[in-house]
Amino acid sequence: MTAGAVAEHRGPVRYLWWLVVSQRRRAAAGSVLGTLSTVGQMLPPYVLSRAIDDGLAPGHWSALVAWSAVLFGLGMTNSVLGTWRHRTMTKIRMDATIRTVRALVAHTLRLGAALPRQVSAGEVVTIGIGDVAVISQTLTMIGPGVGSVLAYGVVAVLLLDVSPLLAAVLLLGVPVLAVLVGPLLGRLEGVEARYREREGGLAARLTDLAGGLRVLNGLGGKEVFAQRYGQEARGLRDEGYRVGAVTSWVQALGVGLPTLFVAAVTWLAARMAAQGTLTVGQLVAVYGYAAALVVPVSFFIEAGYDFTRGRVAARRVVRFLNLRPAGRGEQPDGRGGQPNGQDRQSDGRGEQPGGPVFREPPPVPAVLRDPASGVEVVPGSLTALAGERPEESTAVLDRLGGFAESAATWGAVRLDAIDPVRLRARLLVADNEADLFAGTLREVVCGRRDRSREAIDGALHTAAAEDIVRGLPAGLDSPVAAQGRDLSGGQRQRLRLVRALLADPEVLLAAEPTSAVDAHTEAAMAARLHAARAGRRTTVLTTTSPLLLDRADTVYYLAGGRVAAVGSHRELLAAEPGYRRLVTRGAGEEAEAAG
Repeated sequence: MTAGAVAEHRGPVRYLWWLVVSQRRRAAAGSVLGTLSTVGQMLPPYVLSRAIDDGLAPGHWSALVAWSAVLFGLGMTNSVLGTWRHRTMTKIRMDATIRTVRALVAHTLRLGAALPRQVSAGEVVTIGIGDVAVISQTLTMIGPGVGSVLAYGVVAVLLLDVSPLLAAVLLLGVPVLAVLVGPLLGRLEGVEARYREREGGLAARLTDLAGGLRVLNGLGGKEVFAQRYGQEARGLRDEGYRVGAVTSWVQALGVGLPTLFVAAVTWLAARMAAQGTLTVGQLVAVYGYAAALVVPVSFFIEAGYDFTRGRVAARRVVRFLNLRPAGRGEQPDGRGGQPNGQDRQSDGRGEQPGGPVFREPPPVPAVLRDPASGVEVVPGSLTALAGERPEESTAVLDRLGGFAESAATWGAVRLDAIDPVRLRARLLVADNEADLFAGTLREVVCGRRDRSREAIDGALHTAAAEDIVRGLPAGLDSPVAAQGRDLSGGQRQRLRLVRALLADPEVLLAAEPTSAVDAHTEAAMAARLHAARAGRRTTVLTTTSPLLLDRADTVYYLAGGRVAAVGSHRELLAAEPGYRRLVTRGAGEEAEAAG
């Protein structure tokens, strides 16, 4: 499997074809083995007919023994070919499964922090488990599919030598079967697509319910959400019944129609034998051909069923692969998106050979500019963004961090022209939704790099998080649940800040880093953060807290997403009524919460 292969995402059929051509040799071997195995099953009726007509005549024991030996050899050969074909097709399915999972995981890494904004976790899980399995099953048609077509042609040629009428019935019968089953396959695609969509939605609901169970218990809303989940589950069940109804008809026809087809051909051959048109051996051969054709004819119907479901599943995979990280289009080689590290950190990879040409980032600390808002961040300063609407301040952070489409620049270079991996190595955006993965507390805050105890203690002190370590039985070696479910909201927020500080980025952009802590803790965090980073590193915060704003070197007051005023906290309090109302309201809310 080629590690650098880029998944085809221009359409579901193209994606399925990409899975085939990505393993050309194995697919070709599967087709050859499937052809030999299926065609080999069509030959025993011919050999049996020759053994009857030639070997049962008086004095022709040698012919009977010879044809019997040929029949035995064919049986052994078909057994070996069937085993090899099954092994090869299993490898093809496994390769397709792994290749699809790798494509999904790689694109998840490229999406990074943009992923939860575009698709739910439940949807990703549904695609990664259910749709991947359906797609791999679809590739089963590679081997038997080619073989079934050729076997159909071989039997038609053999029957021409027996009876042109029987050959015509055979050639016309299979298209009739396809016409009968075709409309059901079209209907199946529609109901299967609706079922998959509802299944993804229900999985998302379950993920949200499980993740917020603690909050729901506190609010007393657990029963309400459980009832909603039950209603959606019943809706999914009803949709599943509709899928099952169509599927049952397709599978029933897949078994029943070939059987009726065999019965019709056998009846016609028996009539011709009774009239003396066919010999006994030819009658046996015709019956053998018709019986053997049940397998490829049934496979035609089954392949149509699998391809229909596979196209629905591939459409969902392709839709996921077509999601784009905010602010960055997909690059020609399929790499270079934002790795989904902790707090959007880089995974350390450099620019890949053959990828797009990026400009060099500034060699030394430089000014960050956001033309859309008018914000300019001076290197080494602690800058605060106070917006009338929190989402406006967050949007500025996303643009300055290179996570949103913009003309933001770093020095003289546009952010979207810099290699994302190198950008993430020096610039980090830390928000309150960043994932906390399960592990020890040390692993949670250190991420992929080992940190010294002095560095960890320093970051814990800056984030006023020493009490979290002291409150756990094993300190830094205490286990932490996924997403920090066993911690309070304020503890999770401080641990996210500890993790960002340990990364020690040149530029740290933090969204509301103290919104979930009390005023005393916030005051300590504000003083320590300024002391730890001001003059040495660049820090940008979004906040309306007077405690943080008073520690900032520069405060930008945003109104309508644009800079309305800039200065120190005290200067803006004296000169800007809108800023004063904003900060006073924030202080009042904090006092009310503390009370």
